[in-house]
Amino acid sequence: MSRTRVLLVGAAGETGGSIANGLLENPIFEVYALVRPRSVQKPAIVSLQERGVQVRRCDLRGSEESLAEALTDIDIVISCVGPAEQQDQIPLAKAAKKAGVKRFVPCGFITVAPPGGIMWLRDEKETVYNHIKQLWLPYTIVDVGWWYQLSYPRLESGRADYAMTTANNEIVGDGNTRTALTDLRDIGRYIARIIVDDRTLNRMVFAYDTVLTQNQIYDMLEEISEEKVQRNYIPEETVYTRVLAARQSSETYPFDPVKFIPRYLAEYQLSWGIRGDNNPEYAKYLGYLDAKELYPDFRPTDFRQYLETVVRGTAKGIYTDRTISRAQQREFPRTESSDSLYTRIFPRAESSDSLYMSR
Repeated sequence: MSRTRVLLVGAAGETGGSIANGLLENPIFEVYALVRPRSVQKPAIVSLQERGVQVRRCDLRGSEESLAEALTDIDIVISCVGPAEQQDQIPLAKAAKKAGVKRFVPCGFITVAPPGGIMWLRDEKETVYNHIKQLWLPYTIVDVGWWYQLSYPRLESGRADYAMTTANNEIVGDGNTRTALTDLRDIGRYIARIIVDDRTLNRMVFAYDTVLTQNQIYDMLEEISEEKVQRNYIPEETVYTRVLAARQSSETYPFDPVKFIPRYLAEYQLSWGIRGDNNPEYAKYLGYLDAKELYPDFRPTDFRQYLETVVRGTAKGIYTDRTISRAQQREFPRTESSDSLYTRIFPRAESSDSLYMSR
């Protein structure tokens, strides 16, 4: 029986790495990675090759012909590019159509939100989705809950610091807004099922593990750690003020990913923290299929058990292999409590190679 050939764009990033893991665990897949020629010898790429991932060399911003050649005989393309590279998926999609790719999974993988002015990042992705549909290219869009790895606050003792990106000590609004959560490691396990499921072809899927409020997360961490966590509530008015200021600032410059960071932060807080977009009920209203209903036998990582590993000191951190540039530290100090959003959508990489390693 022939295996399904899947090509990943962004296989060395956090989301891409989870997907690579999920595919490599299943023998039905033959896994490829699209890699810039100059990046082939990077440790992360070499590590993927040692695990059985085959490399196809091509620059995402190369010609449509070179991209189509790189996609020869590929059944499924999965893209995990960064926020600044969303539009680069359009020539990739055209090349996929030309190469006869059977399913294209664009870079979704964010929390649920409606298009049309709530989140700039969502609207950038929707532009890509519309082009895919205009091409009549078979697709599946997958969005996920807020990562477990970014959902909990810092413990005063510092016991959890080793696994944390930042202090993450803001509670948006009253802290009682329900939001879906997904363990980063489960994304790849979901994808391995979704991309070979006929029911998900030309559909949107919401892949999440559990639904909790920020107050519930704090309560659970306090119970497990036996430490009191200070609760820093950010009122709704402050979030709207941040959104307005960030939008005005970002629109006064030519596009620059760094200048859009405050906008990403504020709009995420508006969407999942104030509006409550990121939940299964709203996802269904928007037309998503629910991964829990599609795969009732799927056993997601338990959130409480995950927090227990954090407190015990055995959890794995994210973005631990990257360093933020000093210039960015000066402009956006890492003492900003909402900085956890920053590192999810604009990882700590100093070079422009974030194109293939940014999520």
